[in-house]
Amino acid sequence: MGKKELSEKISKLAGEKNAAILAHNYQRPEIQQIADYLGDSLGLARQSSKLDTELIVFAGVDFMAETAALLNPGKKVVIPDLEAQCPMASQLPAKTVQKAKKEHPDAAVVLYVNTLAEARAEANVTCTSANSVQVVNALAEDVILFGPDSNLAWHVKQNTDKEIIPIPKNGHCYVHKMFSATDIELLIEDFPKAEVLVHPESDPEVQKLADYICSTSQMLRRAQESPADEFIIATEIGLVHRLNRELPNRKFIPALSDGICQQMKLHTLDKIYRALINEEPVVEVPSDIADRARAATERMFEVSKG
Repeated sequence: MGKKELSEKISKLAGEKNAAILAHNYQRPEIQQIADYLGDSLGLARQSSKLDTELIVFAGVDFMAETAALLNPGKKVVIPDLEAQCPMASQLPAKTVQKAKKEHPDAAVVLYVNTLAEARAEANVTCTSANSVQVVNALAEDVILFGPDSNLAWHVKQNTDKEIIPIPKNGHCYVHKMFSATDIELLIEDFPKAEVLVHPESDPEVQKLADYICSTSQMLRRAQESPADEFIIATEIGLVHRLNRELPNRKFIPALSDGICQQMKLHTLDKIYRALINEEPVVEVPSDIADRARAATERMFEVSKG
């Protein structure tokens, strides 16, 4: 079955089942195009909390599907491939957060949503790459335990007077660690008029070369609003596919053409179709963990309105 025919079948079946397909910006182009909602972690979290559908098919990695599940306790959330597990999220188990809280009892715990629900249940509030600075600066505490991405923690530290303690010390996204300052500098030489848009999961040396440090949704917004015609994009290649599709009159240069999240790319149209038919694999979060992680997520919404 070709991609076009399969896409049509998916759309028809989703309508019949009152299902919504949510997809992250790093998904394959053909999945981006059949999604009811396409966005970054914050946008998808917000959207999942507003849905009135009975079934949610989440084309993203595990922690994202968990967010949808804990925000929608009365709905069924399925993920097309259970192996779509974020390596960074696994770097911060709940026991590591618990240990850090004992060592710093007066600190607030701010966890990136790129973290499994069991760890987020230990947080005061969660954040995304789009709102991390806003969330941290909205807290009363002067000391912040922040995890799991140490590069995002560095970015926050540049924009706050608070003490930021990364947990773990070297948490990272393997895709954004691929970008190097040398590669970006060479691209700047080749495209001197291009704006440099860098994701804050990138190393500090790369962030320092940015014209704008952005989440994926902020990169899209900047490209829409900027007077520039060329952009160097330092994030996973999936966003470049979206930018090229939605803004065909602009030029988007990937910082690394093989900057690919293998876990995101595990989802396929065929797997989405089967997930819709079988309504599985179901994403389930234990109720005690879900309640606490939900509270941390809802607090994020409260302090990052807009």
